[in-house]
Amino acid sequence: MRRLVLPFAAAAALALSPLMADAHDGAHAATAAKAPPAAPYKAVSALVKLPDFIPGMGQLFVDPATLPAGPFLAYDRKGKLVSTIYMLPLSEMKPGMDLDNLASPGGAVDHVDVVYNAGHPGVEEPHIHVVLWHVPVDEEARVAK
Repeated sequence: MRRLVLPFAAAAALALSPLMADAHDGAHAATAAKAPPAAPYKAVSALVKLPDFIPGMGQLFVDPATLPAGPFLAYDRKGKLVSTIYMLPLSEMKPGMDLDNLASPGGAVDHVDVVYNAGHPGVEEPHIHVVLWHVPVDEEARVAK
């Protein structure tokens, strides 16, 4: 797996699809800080056949109305928010699409990862994970295992 890490300012120079235009915004950051987040978010493990905690990502919650793209709120084992994740199907990606206005319901973003995924339950087709990390790189280990 190849990982592209961008400081948030560099990631903001990318562009976002209209698919994300209505996503939740940073105004929800205070209510999203601890798991479980408020409605309409639901545990991903209750919606699709995935474990409660996914190593490398954490415990995921999503508003079902925003599937498959998200945003997904990711928490460590202590229930603290670590990242906001978007899962963007490659079939939805178009030349020149904007990724610079991704909503961050988890609040301030420290850095961004962009990772390819061949598919998994809930998002079976090939897609990219755009991970908006709310913690520094050295704290990503909180969801490693």
